[in-house]
Amino acid sequence: MKNNIKFVHTNIIAHDWQKLAQFYIDVFGCKPIYPERNLKGDWVNKLTNISRVHLKGIHLSLPGYRNGPTLEIFGYNVPEIREKHPNVNAQGFGHIAFHVDNVELILEKLIEKGGSKYGELVQKYIDGLGILKVVYAKDPEGNIIEIQNWRPK
Repeated sequence: MKNNIKFVHTNIIAHDWQKLAQFYIDVFGCKPIYPERNLKGDWVNKLTNISRVHLKGIHLSLPGYRNGPTLEIFGYNVPEIREKHPNVNAQGFGHIAFHVDNVELILEKLIEKGGSKYGELVQKYIDGLGILKVVYAKDPEGNIIEIQNWRPK
């Protein structure tokens, strides 16, 4: 029996989901998909295995896509705080990447909106693929973002 599989969303748990969603809207042109989510009740308690949990958040359409996948940004009423922000080489979720026309311009906008540069901006020719211009950065809550541009040789 065939089973269709389709990627749906990537989730970020935020300290301030509204502020973080606005960052992705302002910097990368994501668009909110309404309604906002306001999830609570027995079914969510069972799903998350957390008693009296309450999630709020929103899905954002990603640039270049009309009907998904989305970036889901949620906040929990009982968040579990990570002891430190992730490093680019830490196991688990690593980063989200965006292809842009002008890497420097988007990096500047990211910093203006509360993000920060993580590594150095580099440019590298990769045989068979072209020229990659890329930099790692962090959103205001410390999640790693790759900003990249590929050009043919």
